[in-house]
Parts: sequence; C-alpha cells; structure tokens
Amino acid sequence: MRDTRAAQSEDAVGTERDSTSERSYDRSQWEAVFWDIGGVILDLESVRTAHVAFVDELLERYDLETSRERALETWRSVLGEYFRERDGTEFRPARAGYAIAVETLVGTEVPREDWKPAFEAAADDAIKPVTGAPETIRRLAARDVHVGVISDIDDAEGKRMLERFGVRSAFDSITTSEEVGRTKPDPTMFETALEKAGVTPSRSLMVGDRYEHDVKGAADAGLHGVAFGADDGPAVSYRIEDPREVLEIVDDGSRTL
Repeated sequence: MRDTRAAQSEDAVGTERDSTSERSYDRSQWEAVFWDIGGVILDLESVRTAHVAFVDELLERYDLETSRERALETWRSVLGEYFRERDGTEFRPARAGYAIAVETLVGTEVPREDWKPAFEAAADDAIKPVTGAPETIRRLAARDVHVGVISDIDDAEGKRMLERFGVRSAFDSITTSEEVGRTKPDPTMFETALEKAGVTPSRSLMVGDRYEHDVKGAADAGLHGVAFGADDGPAVSYRIEDPREVLEIVDDGSRTL
C-alpha cells in the first residue's frame, strides 16, 4: 500500500476491483464522508478515564468494601460479558450494560436516576475528541459533500457527545445502531445511512478504526474504507494517521484525475 497518508491501496484491492466493477474507484467527486464515533471522533482512552472516575464515585457513595482495582475489573468484566452475549449483529444498548454493572458492584438494583447523573458528570469531565476530528468535520461541512455518522452507539449518547464536541450541527445525517437495531458490519447500517444521504456508495467514504466492522463492512456495502488505526486488509482504500487527512482525500477527489 502506498503511503501518502491518504493513499489508495491499488495492489491489495486489485482482485476485488475486478469483481466489483460497480465501485469503479472514480473519485472525480466524492458525495459523502461518513464517520464512526468511538476511536475516530471520540478518544477511547478518555472514555476509560470517565469509567474509572464513575467507579470511584460508586465506591465512595456506597462505601463498597472492595479495592479500586477489583471494582474496575468487575466493571469491565460485566460490560464485556454483556456485549459478548448479543446475537450476531443485534444491538444491545450500552446504558443497559451500565445498569447491570452498577448493580453488580453495589450488590443491589440501583434506580437509573440515582446513578445516571454521576455517570454523565464523569463523562462530561473526562471525554475528549480525537485531535483534529472536530476541526475536520466542521471544515467538511463547509464543502459540497454530505457529512454523516455511522456508529454502534446508543442514539441519545452519541448525539450528546457530538453536541459536547461542538459538531452535531455539522452532520447532515446521524445513523446509530440503536436506531437501526443492528451493529456494523451488518449491511443494514450502511444501507440506512446511504438512503438517508441519497448518495452513491462508490462515491462515499467511511472513516473507521475497526477493520471488520467499519472498513470491510463499508467496502462490502460499496463504500470506500478509510482506516484510522484499523488493521490492514484488502478493503482499505485509504489509510490516514490524522483525521485532518480526510480533507486531502476529499479535495483530491474534487479535481479531475
């Protein structure tokens, strides 16, 4: 794969191109750029920091007789098991997983209204955007291109994060797994977003940090995958190291090749 920081992988996808001529790789005009949220717009390390702060709050509020390390281990284990139990690409709301994890830690059911404000406060204090992502999204919104979200996230929580980062109004469409009822790489996720946008798959980009879910899932639906931290593979059309490099891809596509 050539590396121009937004380089198209020609050798790796040559075979795929022959069998998927409808994608054509004609970049004379990109029509849409879709973004994942977690790991692309939202810094995942900051999410982990928020969860640590929330677990600390639970330990103090309920005077739990366990160590911070053991409490965090329980929190992560419960959430991991909750999501692993889903059936294929079936959507499971994170908020339900959080409720189960809180109940497991505290040892009794805790009403959502009792823990949710503390959870949101911890998130508001800790979460941060990926450097360059909000700036890039706002600049894309000023171009003649559809800017959308395709994300495996609870609908309200995803929109709340985008609002906090000052970019919600920059998006022309937001497609979440809660809305669709499935998670990536289910084709319904991409088909729903494309239908909302009214754009051609082969003239659309999907920026994601997971190869199977974001990049290959998008490629299987006819879009071009932009890998930001995702593994390499034949579905990668572009690889970037900074979200701002998406602008280079879009601007190159606006010129006659």
